[in-house]
Amino acid sequence: MDRFLLRGPLTSTAGQAKRASPGREEDDASPVEEDGGGTAAKRPRRDTASRDERISSHARWRHIQAQGLSCDYKILFGKAEADAIFQELEKEVEYFEGALTKLHIFGKWHSIPRKQVTYGDAGLTYTYSGVTFSPKPWIPVLDRIRDRLHLDTGHSFNFVLINRYKDGRDHIGEHRDDERELVPGSPIASVSFGASRDFIFRHCASRGKAPSCRIEPVRLLLEHGSLLLMNFPTNRYWTHSLPSRKKVLAPRINLTFRKVQAL
Repeated sequence: MDRFLLRGPLTSTAGQAKRASPGREEDDASPVEEDGGGTAAKRPRRDTASRDERISSHARWRHIQAQGLSCDYKILFGKAEADAIFQELEKEVEYFEGALTKLHIFGKWHSIPRKQVTYGDAGLTYTYSGVTFSPKPWIPVLDRIRDRLHLDTGHSFNFVLINRYKDGRDHIGEHRDDERELVPGSPIASVSFGASRDFIFRHCASRGKAPSCRIEPVRLLLEHGSLLLMNFPTNRYWTHSLPSRKKVLAPRINLTFRKVQAL
């Protein structure tokens, strides 16, 4: 596996490896990187699976935890398959235009510094930053990714938010995915294709000019074909962001699959 980054002080428990289990709830106080001894939520593979599929299905989960943070990371798609999916997404995904390219933040409307669109089951909506998004119908490439997520994690998803970053100047600021439409306690599966980008978690109590405590940020490198599973209660206590990186010249497509309830 390519580089995987976790910065911050590690306690002496870091060497006590536990088996990663996507979807479990963790709330330990010390940041730990775990390297599980096998694939979590294993499922039988079809004999006709490509070499890339077989390799990615056996990729090890890495568990990341800190105070109130619980995530699991792995390479979900091998390079050849990830390359093909990226090209298909570039051809098939239709991004929002017009009013849906702006967000209402702190009383002002701002253009979204990236392309964005939602797909999902009929009848669902998702509201954040003053805008309500209705999903477009599923397309085959998104169905295939969603099926792979279910196979590898055991979780089902009915909605996906897609962000396209044309290069390192496109970004997303600190936020939490804690909208009321999300099914309580459900994980969010973030799948990345294209350029690798830094992804930063920051504890809510450590933000601002006068933070109530000092908790080190958690920094990850989200790679081409990777899956980051953000488990409960991560989005209750931690924000996350994808900061600008001017040296990154290639595009990136990120898909965050969610379980949304009709309200």
